[in-house]
Amino acid sequence: MPAKRHSKASVTGQDGLLLLQSQALAQEEAAKAKRELLTRFLKDKLAKEQHSSTLNLHKLNVQWQAILREAKAKELRQDVEILSQTFARVMDCKDSAIESLVTDLEEAEEQHARALRSHLHNIDRLLQLQSCRLACLEEGYSAQLSALQSEFEAERTAILEQHKRESCYLRDMALTLEQNYSESDHEATLNFQSARDDIKNKSLQEKQYCRLQLNGKTAELWEQFRQAMQSFTEATEHQKIAFEVLKEKDQKSSREIEMQEKKLQKLQDLVAATKAQIVAHLRENEEQNQHLRMEKERALRQLQELKSKLNQARAKAHGNLARLTMQSGAALRTLQQVVDKGQRILRLAEMCRKLETEEEKLLPFYPSSLAEGEQRDAQRVFEETPTEPLAQAMRDYVGLERFWQRFNKAKLEEKALEQERAALRQRNRQLRALLRQYIEGISISQGVLVEPNPLLRAQHKSCGPRDSPHAHGDLAQGHQGATRPNSLDPVPSSSGRESPAMSPAQRGTRGHHRDRDCPEVP
Repeated sequence: MPAKRHSKASVTGQDGLLLLQSQALAQEEAAKAKRELLTRFLKDKLAKEQHSSTLNLHKLNVQWQAILREAKAKELRQDVEILSQTFARVMDCKDSAIESLVTDLEEAEEQHARALRSHLHNIDRLLQLQSCRLACLEEGYSAQLSALQSEFEAERTAILEQHKRESCYLRDMALTLEQNYSESDHEATLNFQSARDDIKNKSLQEKQYCRLQLNGKTAELWEQFRQAMQSFTEATEHQKIAFEVLKEKDQKSSREIEMQEKKLQKLQDLVAATKAQIVAHLRENEEQNQHLRMEKERALRQLQELKSKLNQARAKAHGNLARLTMQSGAALRTLQQVVDKGQRILRLAEMCRKLETEEEKLLPFYPSSLAEGEQRDAQRVFEETPTEPLAQAMRDYVGLERFWQRFNKAKLEEKALEQERAALRQRNRQLRALLRQYIEGISISQGVLVEPNPLLRAQHKSCGPRDSPHAHGDLAQGHQGATRPNSLDPVPSSSGRESPAMSPAQRGTRGHHRDRDCPEVP
């Protein structure tokens, strides 16, 4: 009987599997036809939407261009008004600057005229002072010259008179000497004849003595004359040299005066030209200095702006670098978590792939439990453009629909298996209790004799589930467990699989009913 029952169950299981395969193929064909129809509908709708969007975009562009033209024309009119006002203000500033420059130029010309007049007046005064000084020098020179001339003439007349007097005195002396000599000669001649022999030597000595005395006197007089002449020449030499020097100085002074007049004229011309050049250079230097000051101020402003921009850029770059470092660290941690999560998901997928049944491998996606009208309503809602942010975000995860289907199926099966496991554990506990009571009933011990008969109690407890076919099977298994205690625990495995006593067809129908009854887990 058990063999026949097992063969019948296998035949019914194969028929159920074939039926499920045929149903899956039919459903796949229907889904394929539905997808093709939906694809054509979506393509037509997409073409219409693209056409209408291009048309509306063209209209929007035309209207937007008109609006932009009006706004641009308004902005340009405002800019033109602002520029005209700015130009008028700049022209007023320029006119005021020109007027101030003209007034400054007139004041500078007046100052230049006053300075020129004062300079010419000073030059006239200098010329007058120079002429007075030259007149005074000329008067002094003429007075000194007349004094020197008068002194020279007086000294010359005195020297000439003294020379005349000395010449007269010498002539008189000569005459007197000649007279004395003639007298002595006459006396000598008179005495000579009388005392020639006696006084010959004496006269010779006297003659010699007189000659020597005369020569001495003559030499003394000549020496005196020569000394007087030398003293005169020496006395007048300094004055003569001074006269020559003063004469040369006078000539040099006259030449220097002429040269100084020429130089003064040249200097006046040079001073006038130099003043003009100085005024021009001052104006140019003032303009250059003003331009350089403006350039310097502009360069300083640019430098300050560049420094501030550089500091801001450095602070911003530092902040960006710190933020980028933090974000990169957070991104690396997040990516590592994502990688770990993906690896864990892959490992779980491999483990789940190993634990999949043949039915799950053939039909990984269960058919929808919605009716056709409900499916059309859901499809229409899905095709509508979402307005809420959450719905818009959910459209980005449309590709995960199959995943959510399999996830929901696995979740439902997990819940069903948990319920079945709880029921089986309760059943196992009941069977263990019955078996324990049966063993206690057939065994003899002091404790068993004291307690009431366990067989009657077990029979009384087993009267409740006697109507269900599972109870008979459980009791049969309990009786078999009395002889074979090692094979009486039908505890499910830790992997959460269904009991091997159930056929694949029964599991598929039960899962299908659960899918219809239980809500879909998001």
